Amino acid sequence: MPKMTLGGIEIEVDEDGFIQEPEKWNEKVAEDLAKLENAHPMTEEHWKVVNYLRDYYLKYEIAPPIRMLVKQTGFDLKKIYQLFPSGPAKGACKVAGLPKPTGCV
Repeated sequence: MPKMTLGGIEIEVDEDGFIQEPEKWNEKVAEDLAKLENAHPMTEEHWKVVNYLRDYYLKYEIAPPIRMLVKQTGFDLKKIYQLFPSGPAKGACKVAGLPKPTGCV
């Protein structure tokens, strides 16, 4: 698998750039991933989405459904796409250090 330097450390990624070593994720890694996803600079609103995704994933080991993400963050889908132009699954989940979602986030 390819490797990238993110947040100053080398991390294994899949063919779509999702990190494969979630234990290496940190805020610096997220900042570098956000640059790749055109979601930079990271604002408080970005972090609200990323932190919710991470918390949900760590608790349930799956990305939350999009309806739950919208409800819990208070952002409508349009706003999430403004924050993460490549979308909640590809962009936000990638920045949050989650594995590539298999279903509809």
